[in-house]
Amino acid sequence: MTAVNIKAGPGTMAERADIHELYEESVQSVEDEIELIQKMYKDIRGHEPKSFREDFCGTASASCQWVRSGPDYSAVGVDIDQAVLDWGRRNRVSKLSEVEQARLKLIREDVMAVTTDRVDLVGAFNFSYWIFKTRDEMRRYFSRARDALNDDGLFFIDAFGGSEAYDECKEKTKQDGFTYIWHQAKYEPISGNIRCHIHFRFPDKSKIKKAFTYEWRLWTLPELRELLEEAGFSKVRAFWEEADEDGDGTGEFYEDTKGEADPAWIAYLVAEK
Repeated sequence: MTAVNIKAGPGTMAERADIHELYEESVQSVEDEIELIQKMYKDIRGHEPKSFREDFCGTASASCQWVRSGPDYSAVGVDIDQAVLDWGRRNRVSKLSEVEQARLKLIREDVMAVTTDRVDLVGAFNFSYWIFKTRDEMRRYFSRARDALNDDGLFFIDAFGGSEAYDECKEKTKQDGFTYIWHQAKYEPISGNIRCHIHFRFPDKSKIKKAFTYEWRLWTLPELRELLEEAGFSKVRAFWEEADEDGDGTGEFYEDTKGEADPAWIAYLVAEK
C-alpha cells in the first residue's frame, strides 16, 4: 500500500484528508479484483470478457481499471450519487488516456431503472447491493442485472459473513498514515438489518467519524443463491477465500460447495445467465 496524500495547510489531518482516497486505500484493490473476476470469467466461459458494467460504481475506480486492460475493453459505471461520480471523473477518469476515457461511460441512475447495452460481466461489489432489504427487491435487482448480460454473461457479487458478522463491534486496521475503523454499530436479529460505519483516525489524534454509513440487510449465501436462481440464472457458483496458516484471508479464491465455519469470511457468488 502507498501512503494517502493528505493536503498540506492549516487544520488537522482529518480536516485535510479526502474520505474517498482513504476508503480506496483501506478496502479496495481494484487491480487485484479486476484481474480476479476476469480470470474467473475466462475459467468458466473459456474466453476473456471484454465489456463490464459496474453497479453502485462510486468513484468508478474498478471501471477505470477495466478499460486499462486493453484497447478492446469497455466499461459502464452506474451510481445514483452525482457527487461521488463527479469526484471519480476528476480524480480517476481524468487519469486515463483519451482513448481509454472514450471506452468508459458513467451514468447517474438507479440500478433498478437504468438501461444499458448488454455486457459480458456485471458486478456489484463491496456489499453495495445489500441496500435491498426484502426478497422481492433483491430478486428484482438480480433479474435486472441478468437482463443486462450477454447470452454467455456472468453476474458477480461479493458477500461477507461468519459469527463475527453478527457482533456489534469495532475493528481497527493500521494503514500507512492513518487508522481505518470498521464499526458494526447495530444488528437486528429479527429483521436482519445491520448498520455499519467507517471511521478514520490520524497520528495527530484527529478523527473522521462516520465517514461512511451503511444501512444493509445481512444476507446469507443460501438466501442469495436461491434469489439468483429465482431471478432466472441457470447456475450459481460460490468462490471461497483461501486462508493462510494464521487463518487470515489471502485474497485468493477457489470454487467450493460447502465453505468453512470461519468467524469472518468473504466470498464471491458468480451467476451464469
